[in-house]
Amino acid sequence: MLKGTFFCVDAHTCGNPVRLVTSGHPDLKGRTMSEKRQDFLNQYDWIRKALMFEPRGHDMMSGAFLYPPCSDSADASILFIETSGCLPMCGHGTIGTITAAIESGLLTTKTPGKLIIDVPAGQINIDFQQTDSKVDWVKIYNVPAYLAHRDVILDIPELGPLKIDVSYGGNYYVIVEPQANFPGLRHWTAADILRWSPIVRQIAHEQLTCVHPDDSTVSGISHVLWTGDTISEGSDGANAVFYGDKAIDRSPCGTGTSARLAQLYAKGLLNVGDQYTHESIIGSQFVGRIESATTVGEYPAIMPSIQGWARITGHNTIIVDDSDPYAFGFQVV
Repeated sequence: MLKGTFFCVDAHTCGNPVRLVTSGHPDLKGRTMSEKRQDFLNQYDWIRKALMFEPRGHDMMSGAFLYPPCSDSADASILFIETSGCLPMCGHGTIGTITAAIESGLLTTKTPGKLIIDVPAGQINIDFQQTDSKVDWVKIYNVPAYLAHRDVILDIPELGPLKIDVSYGGNYYVIVEPQANFPGLRHWTAADILRWSPIVRQIAHEQLTCVHPDDSTVSGISHVLWTGDTISEGSDGANAVFYGDKAIDRSPCGTGTSARLAQLYAKGLLNVGDQYTHESIIGSQFVGRIESATTVGEYPAIMPSIQGWARITGHNTIIVDDSDPYAFGFQVV
C-alpha cells in the first residue's frame, strides 16, 4: 500500500540542508504548534523518519512543513522535522523554509519584507530582503533565550573533567569552551566531535534537569556546541554543533547562536544591543544580536535575533511505499 508521495523543495542554509515538504501534510490536532507537534510525534513520526533518514535523507538532513497560522496575528506556522526529532525551534530551518517558500510562491506576506510565524517554541517575527525573485537574507527574531546551568563539571570517561554551560535558544545546548581536556574546535577533527558529543550529551542529560518554565514539552538536552578559533574574516566566534546521532551542523546554527548569545550575556561578556557574528565548522556565518533583555520564568533572558541566507538546490518527489523494507528509513550509527 502506498503510504504517500511528498513533493519537496530542497535547499541549504549556509551549508546545512533544509527540505521543505510541500505536500502530504498530516491533519494535526491542537490549537498551538506545540500541541500539533505532540500530535505529529504521536501519530505521524514515520513521515519524519522516511523523509529525513537514509535512503531518502542522511544524518544531517533537516526539513519542515509549512502550515496555516495558529494565531490571528501570524502569517503561517512551521513544523520542524530532522534526524534528531521534531524540534521546538530551528533557526537554520526557518531561514531555509522562508527562503524556499517565498521563492516558490508558497508564502505571501501581509506586510512587505516582514512575517510572523507560529512555531512549537512560540511565535517569532521575521524580516527579509528580496531582490526580484531571490531572497537575499532572512532575519529571525527568536524566542527568549536563557542560561539554564552555569559552570557545571562533567566527568567524561577517558577524556576527563569538562566544565560546561547549558543554555536555551529554542533547544537546550551543552556549550563547551576550550580548556585542558578540549583544546578548541580547530584542534579537534570532525571525528573527535562525533566521538565525544553523544557521551557528553548523555552524561549532561543524566545529571542536569532542563525543562522550559513555560512549556514542559520542551525539555532535555538535544545539542552540544563546541567553540574555538575562527577562520572567516569578521567572525567573533566559531562553533560546531552536534545533533541527532552523528550530525554536525554545517551552518552556524540559529538556536545554537541564540543559546550562545544568552550564555555570553549571562556571563557579562555581551550586552543588549551587541552584535555577534557566529561562524560554523565550514566558516559560514550568521549575524546574531541581543535585541533586548527579558525573563523566562525566574531566569534572566534575552531576545535574540539571527540573520543568515539560504539557497534552493532543487525539487524532489519522494515516494514512501511500505512494500519497501526501508520505507521508513534507517541509520548506520
